[in-house]
Parts: sequence; C-alpha cells; structure tokens
Amino acid sequence: MKDNITITFKLGKRDRELRRLPLMMHLRTCIETALEAEHVNVPVEINVLVTDDDTIRVINKLYRKLDKATDVLSFPMFQFEPGNLPEDLRPYLDPETKRLPLGDMAISLERAEQQAIEYGHTTKREVGYLTIHSVLHLLGYDHVDEGPMKKQMRAREEAICRMIDLER
Repeated sequence: MKDNITITFKLGKRDRELRRLPLMMHLRTCIETALEAEHVNVPVEINVLVTDDDTIRVINKLYRKLDKATDVLSFPMFQFEPGNLPEDLRPYLDPETKRLPLGDMAISLERAEQQAIEYGHTTKREVGYLTIHSVLHLLGYDHVDEGPMKKQMRAREEAICRMIDLER
C-alpha cells in the first residue's frame, strides 16, 4: 500500500493550472524523501494545501491566533520524539486505511516565491525546503528556540535537501 498524499490548490487569482503537475510531483518527491530519510516504514497519509498569503494568514489566525501570513504551517496528528520514531508504528495506523495519518500542511506559494528571491535561490528549492520542514514538524521536530532542537531540525532539513539535490 502506498502513501496517500493529497495536494489541494487554493491560489485565487494566482492559480495557474499548468504549474500544478510539476509542483505536485516536486512536493511528493520532497515528502517521500523526507519520510524515507526519517525511516518511516509504513504508508502515510498527509494533506497538503498550496495557497497564497491571504489564505495562510486566515489559517494562521484561526489556529495559532497570529494575524499574519507565514510561509508554512504544520498540523501534526501525533507528538513524536524528533529523530526517534517508535520502532513499531502499527498502533498509530488508521484501522480503515492502514496508513499513518501524519497530519496536514499549508504552504504559501506566494511567500515561497518572495523568500526564494530574498535568499537567492529558486522557488523550487524554497518550496522543497518548506515541504521538508513541514514533514519534519509532522514527525515531531520543532525549533522553538535557537537551541539544540533547532540545530537538530536544520541539520535534518539540509541533509534531506542534499538527498534530493535541491540547488541553493
């Protein structure tokens, strides 16, 4: 049984049908590579919303009480220990689908495009990085402060980016 990665687009006026397929393929590659790198050995279920700043701002305000746009939001289903998943994930599987429901993510394509310019790399690299970042959040990683947890998460993000060969 394969992973179930559902990708939905809500981009308003910015929506371009022709960009959807390459972007969907890129998102799937980033998600699957991150899962493999983190040794997730069961089929998963992840929902991805690709949206704009206005929509992600509404989501951020609704769920985090922050009235501002952001680049990516992650909504994990479980509280795993970062880098230390349970050896047996079967108890976490949905009994009907036999998949691990990891959670949801929302990515602002508008913000990713702006950050790519700001950081001097491609939108593809930025979207890939944000996707990997979100998957790691779904797997328990966090970056609450500038301490060891953030360093651990950044190291994993960069290692996975290298696995996909995301250019800077």
